[in-house]
Amino acid sequence: MRDHDLPALERRSRGKRRFDDDEPQFLKRGRPTEPPADPDAEPDPDTGEHWSSWDDAVHGPQPYPDWLVTELAAKDTELGVLKTGKEADVHLVRRAVPDTDRSCLLAVKRYRDAQHRLFHRDAGYLEGRRVRRSRENRAMAGRTAFGRQMIAGQWAAAEFAALARLWEIGAGHDRIAVPYPVQLRGTELMLEFVGDVESGLAAPRLAQLRPGPAEVRDLWAQLVEALRVLARAGYAHGDLSPYNLLVHSGRLVVIDLPQVVDVVANPQGPDFLARDVRVVSAWFVARGLPVEQADPLALTGELLREAGIR
Repeated sequence: MRDHDLPALERRSRGKRRFDDDEPQFLKRGRPTEPPADPDAEPDPDTGEHWSSWDDAVHGPQPYPDWLVTELAAKDTELGVLKTGKEADVHLVRRAVPDTDRSCLLAVKRYRDAQHRLFHRDAGYLEGRRVRRSRENRAMAGRTAFGRQMIAGQWAAAEFAALARLWEIGAGHDRIAVPYPVQLRGTELMLEFVGDVESGLAAPRLAQLRPGPAEVRDLWAQLVEALRVLARAGYAHGDLSPYNLLVHSGRLVVIDLPQVVDVVANPQGPDFLARDVRVVSAWFVARGLPVEQADPLALTGELLREAGIR
């Protein structure tokens, strides 16, 4: 990521982290009660409800989607945990305006604080990302407590910036689907919920599917086009696998972009891109796609040309 792609990071993180296994959980609902007026206060223990943090955050690209609730009178209700991981947990939140039909579901990604694990071998991903102040660069290089918090903020900001850019690209003629980045607040990232809004059930990951031959070909074509769009934008996903691709209503959705790599500024960028291609190509070949259609060397070469490297 480049310096100017990173939004301000002075926001504070909120909420209590969880350390469950990486499994979806069904959602706990309670009786509505009046939440505290301070959006930073602990949510009501029975309902998980508090005032919307929209006014205290960096916002996603405009125009805002019609489904998004931006009213300051809205309240956010914690509904449960969608996914847990080593670096961040993803929670489900309903944002609604009381006494109206205005509401939306949000996926809220909360990165680990400085006391807990961050990305394994993160130095390679961080190459090409710099902040302007030398003290912060030294702290991140030395992995001090302050430096680890700075790195956590960079992961959140990098994902927010990449999603914002890709959302705008996807809104044009290019074919790439990503969740809409609703807002960024410190190390907390709010995203469009991808799944069934009635049940709160998230869309399945690609790895969970057992697609037939026609669906395999269609999903591969969508993935190749998404990789081309990423490459033209100068990006490699950096950790692409069937576990961070969702399939919603037949459409492939790219998620989990905190480790997004600038393939030009990062000396290891082409290697990250090649690894992304190898991992997903192997999955599709194992599901019956002919090897000649999923040749990782040929696709990697094409993507590097799209990125202007070859």
